[in-house]
Amino acid sequence: MAHQTHTGPGPQPGAAPAARSRTRILPGFGLRGPRREKHVLAAEDLGALAFPVGDDGVVIGVDPQGLPAVLGLFRPGAYELVLVGGLWTAQLIALRAASVGARVVVETARAQAWGPMAQAAGGGQPCVTVHQPGRLGPQGASVTSPVLVVRDLTARPPRSRLSATPWQATLTVLPWLVPEAVRLVNAADLVGIQRVQPEEAELLRRVLPLSPEDVAALPALGDDLTLWTTRMRRQYVRAVAGPAEQQVLGAPRRVD
Repeated sequence: MAHQTHTGPGPQPGAAPAARSRTRILPGFGLRGPRREKHVLAAEDLGALAFPVGDDGVVIGVDPQGLPAVLGLFRPGAYELVLVGGLWTAQLIALRAASVGARVVVETARAQAWGPMAQAAGGGQPCVTVHQPGRLGPQGASVTSPVLVVRDLTARPPRSRLSATPWQATLTVLPWLVPEAVRLVNAADLVGIQRVQPEEAELLRRVLPLSPEDVAALPALGDDLTLWTTRMRRQYVRAVAGPAEQQVLGAPRRVD
């Protein structure tokens, strides 16, 4: 509803003395900005406008329509992700998380595979650190210092010693799926699935809301494709690395 505001130097016409005595000046309110011509758009032109709206987070690729696929990693609560896939995709996500200011800590038994990426990520700053299995302590994640913990510990990772905390996301990488790891998939908030064997796709179907078409498609996915799924939604995402990322990671690959 439109309303009128008196902007002159004197009191408002007809204001009672008591009302004038209670008037306060609020900084930043009622200031007159620059006067410019109004921008008018005809109703028939509104359909030409497109505003990409979504959660803020990390761009992990593009969806089937070619639009950015954004993953909101860091939240006021703990966030658990499982990637049944390759090291290339996990490292791309880690690089993207570091690029938005998050600290990335990697718990892995193959430090030689993570070392070059960690050195390249921060430009000399330790924004990505690599740790031996079982050597991680509390990370002190906060809204101003979010943390991505990457656990790359074979297809049968031990239970993490880290407590789930707000503003800390944990990405567990499973190079393939075995029955013993199905509990991790079942407990995750978000699951990414790259190319898997038909028997692995069948295991996933038992714990995730996958369609028959998804189960049939998973064994034939390209190296750069990932199906991300929650209990409510599914989305195929094609990872697209930039030139600098390609120099560090090379071409997309499912198997290392």
